[in-house]
Amino acid sequence: MIVLQNTVISDDIREQFFVCNLEKCKGACCVEGDLGAPLDGDELVLLEQHYDKIKPYMSGAGKHAIEEQGLYVIDFEGDYSTPTIENRECAYAIYDENKMLKCAIEQAYLDGEIDWKKPISCHLYPIRITRYDDFEALNYDRWGICSAACSFGADLGVRVYQFLKEPLIRKYGEGWYSELEQLMLEEEANATK
Repeated sequence: MIVLQNTVISDDIREQFFVCNLEKCKGACCVEGDLGAPLDGDELVLLEQHYDKIKPYMSGAGKHAIEEQGLYVIDFEGDYSTPTIENRECAYAIYDENKMLKCAIEQAYLDGEIDWKKPISCHLYPIRITRYDDFEALNYDRWGICSAACSFGADLGVRVYQFLKEPLIRKYGEGWYSELEQLMLEEEANATK
């Protein structure tokens, strides 16, 4: 376990390998699971602000789910998440011509329509954050649908924290990530002694 500022980071984030392999999984994380993507409170406002520009990228079924459920839902634990289409894929998920799931929010961002890439929970996956009063716990979420990503990461020698550099900086800042890299190097050096 690594303690950094107000975060506690599981060793798996340093030790495990991971690089998304969309060719293999086809974006299964957007459709598998019990709920849609977890949302932070500030992201609810972003959905409201940007929905008109996201909507043209969405599927008909996704728009229908939004009409029925709203831009976001409150889950059984009182947390916010994206609505789903018939308890399956995220309402903001779209299929491309290769039947690969992508994100309508991210597509609007990539096209310069909005300045928000996608929910941070999606961007950070396979890291899941649990919030406590005084700190946040960052844990690696093992999921069978990501086995190709684990193999691909191992082939490339890329650890979870390295693969998720951009979203970790987005969430915690450049300084935090620089400290994380330093701590990871120190941990590696200690492990080889």
